[in-house]
Amino acid sequence: MTADELTGHRDLPRTDDLPAIPHRLGSVLRHVVRPYMRRRYDLTIHHEERFPAVGPVLIAPNHLSLLDGPLLGAVAPRMLHQLGKVEAFQGVQGFLLHRAGQISIDRSQYDVLAIRRAIQILREGRALSVYPEGNRGPGDFRRIRGGVAYLAMVTGAPILPVALLGTRQPGGNIEHFPPRGSRVDVVYGESFTVDRVSFPRRQVDVRAVADQIGDVLRAHVQAAVEATGHPLPGAPDQKDPDE
Repeated sequence: MTADELTGHRDLPRTDDLPAIPHRLGSVLRHVVRPYMRRRYDLTIHHEERFPAVGPVLIAPNHLSLLDGPLLGAVAPRMLHQLGKVEAFQGVQGFLLHRAGQISIDRSQYDVLAIRRAIQILREGRALSVYPEGNRGPGDFRRIRGGVAYLAMVTGAPILPVALLGTRQPGGNIEHFPPRGSRVDVVYGESFTVDRVSFPRRQVDVRAVADQIGDVLRAHVQAAVEATGHPLPGAPDQKDPDE
């Protein structure tokens, strides 16, 4: 699929009427945060060469803790736009997140604007990170929501599995960052695609594709655990009330 085919902003859902999404601040911040992450943690990046150098890509990481978003945004080879819960986009933090090109999503409803902005990012050939699990938890991709499947079906963007290991320790709290010096592994998988589907896209079809994507993501995180010898932390000790 060519880049021209992926930039059809007049296709449904339309994105040609949306304002440009800023990204310069995000590009600067990632270069500032990256050395901090490497100093604070025993960080290893695996298979970075698998990250597509150009074109649209859907990053699909597992979700363990507060560290996941800042870490992945800092160490990814390209500037990432990330979908995050609307509760985090408050006050000064919210202003900075918006200016850095991050997208808030209200998970209590079908957030049409957030979805259109996510599609806009991919149609512009950028990298977008979406947590397929939706919430922080065991990080084993046991439950997959339909968001990544829908975005892939609309845009045709390849999906890049990512296993985050060590961003929460066993028995750790999802509201906390791991201690300084903790071992953290970021393992990129092989990117893959699903069939692009024209409007309308039925919910049953999105669910079927999400299940297929879930199979690939579960296999990747299991392979990452085996290859690194770094296990998942299991269930968190406390549920985030906003999750």
